[in-house]
Amino acid sequence: MKPEDKLDLRAILADLDNYVPRRRGWTWRKPVDRLRMNGYEYSDCSEPLKNSVPPIAAKSFGGIDPQPRQVITTEIASGRFEDDIRRMRMAAWHGADHIMVIRTAGQSHFDGLIEGTPQGIGGVPITRKQLRASRKALDLIEDEVGRPINFHSYVSGVAGPEIAVLFAEEGVNGAHQDPQYNVLYRNINMVRSFVDAAESKKIMAWADMLQIDGAHNANATAKEAWKVMPELLVQHAINCAFSLQAGMKKENIALSTVPPTASPAPDLKTNLPYAVALRDFFSGYRMRAQMNTKYMESSTREATVTHVLNMMISKLTSADIQSTITPDEGRNVPWHMYNIEACDTARQALVGMDGLSELVEIRKDGLMAEKVREIKERAVLFLEEMLAGGGYFRAVEDGFFIDSGIFPERNGDGIRRKIAGGIGANTVFERDSDYFAPVPCHFGFNNVAQYGLRPDEDPASLIGGSTFTDRSKIRYVDELDPEDNVERRMAETARYADGAVITPEVQWRGDGIVVVDLTFPASLPVSQAAALEIGKRMNLEDVEVIHRESLHPSEATRIQLRGRIALDVDVAKLSIPEEPKRLSDAEITAYVHDHPLRIVAATVGEDEHSVGLREIIDIKHGGIEKYGILCEYLGTSVPVDKLVDAAIETDARAILLSTIISHDDIHYKNMKKIHDYAVEKGVRDRMILIAGGTQVTPELAVKQGMDAGFGRGTHGVDVATFLVERLKEKGN
Repeated sequence: MKPEDKLDLRAILADLDNYVPRRRGWTWRKPVDRLRMNGYEYSDCSEPLKNSVPPIAAKSFGGIDPQPRQVITTEIASGRFEDDIRRMRMAAWHGADHIMVIRTAGQSHFDGLIEGTPQGIGGVPITRKQLRASRKALDLIEDEVGRPINFHSYVSGVAGPEIAVLFAEEGVNGAHQDPQYNVLYRNINMVRSFVDAAESKKIMAWADMLQIDGAHNANATAKEAWKVMPELLVQHAINCAFSLQAGMKKENIALSTVPPTASPAPDLKTNLPYAVALRDFFSGYRMRAQMNTKYMESSTREATVTHVLNMMISKLTSADIQSTITPDEGRNVPWHMYNIEACDTARQALVGMDGLSELVEIRKDGLMAEKVREIKERAVLFLEEMLAGGGYFRAVEDGFFIDSGIFPERNGDGIRRKIAGGIGANTVFERDSDYFAPVPCHFGFNNVAQYGLRPDEDPASLIGGSTFTDRSKIRYVDELDPEDNVERRMAETARYADGAVITPEVQWRGDGIVVVDLTFPASLPVSQAAALEIGKRMNLEDVEVIHRESLHPSEATRIQLRGRIALDVDVAKLSIPEEPKRLSDAEITAYVHDHPLRIVAATVGEDEHSVGLREIIDIKHGGIEKYGILCEYLGTSVPVDKLVDAAIETDARAILLSTIISHDDIHYKNMKKIHDYAVEKGVRDRMILIAGGTQVTPELAVKQGMDAGFGRGTHGVDVATFLVERLKEKGN
């Protein structure tokens, strides 16, 4: 697959019944000791990518894209896996190597596997076809970026063991699995949940999958998240101990850690001691750090602040995986841009904090020591009281968990579930003495001896093997619903498939959604109503306000509006300008060093504007001076003849004239005058004339006798590149 080619979804969907995952198990990044890039040395980075989109600032640093050591997660949940696959490719190019596909709302309550590829709500339906297509696409994507990509979803709900088998068969690399999540948040019977979890964890262990728990959900559901810190440690402990007993390797068990609070609370003073206490108790386990989304709303700026503060804790405490869950959580809209911006935030912030542990260390005394000890003591007391009261099940029944008091304080408002209640109650039975199941990775008693097998032998050998070793036994179902399936959805957007016709999109191919940013000099309610009215007058359909932010109660309000626009663009009919050629800083500097270059520059005529020209010249703004070009700046309102005379006097090779005022085409008339005067003086052939300004177009500038014209968006490197290239053409 070439970077310039779109993903061929038809090819990915073809022959899925014969697709075989290339590997199973989780893959970590490969660290590079003292990575060197562009003259910089990195202490804790991993192998660079073969293909990527570097951070925007990379253009000033030789285009480098160092990759942090942490695995970076992106959570994707559009409801249509065919569009998620495209976003996976985008995310991988921006540094993500852990693609977490959130399940559709309610799938935890399904009592079996679903088939086909229906559209989801609040997530993607996890089916065999969806998994195969996604994993097959990721095979191509990881070859393209040059790094293995981990695929992830959820092993939970009443069909947990069936999902675990499906994941093991289809090469899923990681999954959330936490029986307490089922109990507390899905009201699945606790006995059923733990029995199912034991079976699921056994299967995940066979598949060498990374397990991530769900204790962080207590943060999201607690009235005051910082108050659940002690019980979070207990929830992590229960799942870790249970997972080990179920046969999982310690290094494949990851704690889903979320800093409990967010600014404007004292973020670091609360969250950092908690992270330290967590790592003290759970040394040797993996840490998957997720940003706090409880307090997130629709502001992308606020989400980014929380994300970066949380990543400082990740860096200080050596997290293994960094989640990038985005403002999707606040806006409930899984858009391409939010996923990619969050990946960029994580990648750039973690690299920016490279070597942090070599520069600072966490104190082990004072407030830090007091806070860490307090959290640990409260957690131990919580665990002791839970055991004294009859254990975990009884504690849940008594409302121990997600109580709004910080233990040992109790407010009596914790989540309560009945030991004999919930979904799947009374569905667990004691096994008979001759119980036998001809399946591998089975948890608990399985009387294989009655058939002459040793405990370490595979019971499935008695029936000719299992789907884990013989894929011909897997029953592949393509589609069940003739209406709700990927083929129907792709048919509806077929005109956009090859890119010949395009329309705006934020989530799905052909969705036609645009976002408009508006500021009104009015109060928030007035501004919101005005924005909706303007959206309608712009002929947008399904208009809604997605963000509102008061700049002042009466002076100004910012509104972000979304709407759908029924406009297509035929790419073949577009006039697409060529991308300007840019030499590297090193190439320009080397040329100027060997061929000393002087220029004169001024704003001509009666024009007093100077800012744009100064940005092209001044070294502070990345102007051409930084390459060693000598610049004689004559100021503003300079007559055209003075510019040419100064160039002759200083033996300059080029003149840069800036012109903003365009009334009566005076900007072009001045260009013609300076060209004619240079001809009159007999220096036009050796002099390079360049005009620039917001109203300048390259074609008209050349028509008026200029060698080049530069308009909006021009930078010093563009002018310097042109100077060097033109001088080379002239043989100097």
